[in-house]
Order: sequence, then structure tokens, then C-alpha cells
Amino acid sequence: MATAPANNLPLFYGDIVPLSSVDHADFRARPLAEAKFLVGQHAIPLTADEFTSACRFFPIIFSAGDNPVPLALMGLNEGVNVFVDDEGKLKNPVYVPAYIRRYPFLLARLNPGSEELSLCFDPTSGAVGKFDEGDALFVDGQPSEQTKAVLDFCRNFEEAGQRTGMLVDELKKADLLMDGEVAIQPDGSDKPFVYRGFQMVDENKLRELRGDVLRKLMQNGTLPLIYAHLLSLQLMRDIFAEQVKAGKVPAMTDAPVA
Repeated sequence: MATAPANNLPLFYGDIVPLSSVDHADFRARPLAEAKFLVGQHAIPLTADEFTSACRFFPIIFSAGDNPVPLALMGLNEGVNVFVDDEGKLKNPVYVPAYIRRYPFLLARLNPGSEELSLCFDPTSGAVGKFDEGDALFVDGQPSEQTKAVLDFCRNFEEAGQRTGMLVDELKKADLLMDGEVAIQPDGSDKPFVYRGFQMVDENKLRELRGDVLRKLMQNGTLPLIYAHLLSLQLMRDIFAEQVKAGKVPAMTDAPVA
């Protein structure tokens, strides 16, 4: 699994502050020219809704452990992201996962005993603050159209997260997830690089599913997502080739992928 951020904060977030019409009445949100928070991030959380778009660009895997989450791989080794340069700018046009597009905002539960989610932001991002440029977050003490759009996006992301949880539950109920392993043999090397530490769908078990189980997976939309995941795994070799080109392949033959 990708290394957990310090202080149990979500990936990318240096801090989380609830957005307030009092404390942040004159705050604005501005686009970032570069996403330095992406540099060195090799695995990005992905929702089930994104599989068909993301599978054309990234290998989609599932994290290890009892509560796996889908991840889009932007590199095969921790600290490596082959899709951005050293400043965090995308090298080529690719699908950008919603988890990245959501930043620096998110919905968070401020009171552990409450189900209510509040719109929050990362004050360390450089994207929200007292700026002369950017979109106002409040107008006359009320959320601006920009803030309403951000809130809608974050709500949609949370709903997609629930659907993602249901996808994982279906895979676990059908006992389709297995420990993954990918061996890549570089040109001129006598030993392969072996990547482990993730989960993937077991194609043999998929082929052996009972008809009623397979029909259920087809009817609830799980089956197309499974195939998007499986097809995307071919891209691991492309990412490895990019790491070789950039000189970012570790001197080891048994490396974790996530």
C-alpha cells in the first residue's frame, strides 16, 4: 500500500481547515501553475467511476490488506512519478484522477460522533488564501458559485467513493482478489524486476465463477470494471520503460509496487 501521510492526514494534505464564511470571507481560490504535491507520488486513489477513463493511461491495482482501495499507478516504485516533471507539471495530456482534481478541498467529518461532512481545505496548498487574483469563495457572506461548484464536486466524489466500496465488496464476496505479482525482464539484464505488495483480480477464479454470480456481476456493472482493471495492468511495462529512461529504477529485484 502507498505510504500513509504523517498525522493521518489524507494523501497530499498538509493540514485541514473547515471553510468558514466568517474566517475566510475575503479568501479566494486560484489555480496552481504546477502540482508539486504530485512529485514523488506513485499511487493515487481512484474511484470505480473512473476505471474506464483511467485504464487507458495508468495500471489500476488494489492496495494490500483487508480493506483494499483502487489505486492508479503513476510509477512502480515509491518516490517515482513518471507522468510529471520535477515541478509537478504533466509531461503529456492524460486523464487526471478526481482525487487530484479535488485538492485542496475535501469533505471531512469534524465531529467523530456526527455523520455531517463539512467543506474543508488545505491552507498549506497555496491555492486558497487572501489573494488579489482567483475566484471569491464568498459573496456578501454567502457561498459563491465557485464554492457551490467545489461543494458539488466533493459531494460527487464522496458518492463515487461509496460506489467504489461496493465494488470492492463485490470482489471480496466473489473471492476474486489475490496477491499480485508482476515480473519485468529489462533488456540486457539476467534477472527480472519483481513487483509485489498489491492485489489484483484472479483471472482463473473469474473464469470459474458460477453463472449466477457472473450474471450478477454483469448486471450490477462490476464486470466491465474488472476487465478495465485487468487490461490496464499491461501498462506496467510501459511505466517501467519510462522509469528506465529516466534512470529511476532501483537496484533491486524484488520491489513493492504500492
